[in-house]
Amino acid sequence: MAEPRLKALTPAEAPAAAQPIFNRFLEERGNVPNLFRTLARRPETMVAYAEMLRNVTYTGSLDLKTKELVMLRVSQINGSDY
Repeated sequence: MAEPRLKALTPAEAPAAAQPIFNRFLEERGNVPNLFRTLARRPETMVAYAEMLRNVTYTGSLDLKTKELVMLRVSQINGSDY
């Protein structure tokens, strides 16, 4: 696998604007997904993406587990590490 062009940040490396979202992920999931660790380089983008993801994930008629399975499968099909 090729090295990523942008290094994913650890919670300690992330800017202050990213910390509330990192903390939410840590509380809810126990980890911060690689996508958000990379997006933390541009906190305004990370915040907007996190809000969009929460709206998609926690609204609608499908339950959370089904949505997560769909997201996981799409990532697998596309060969994504994120």
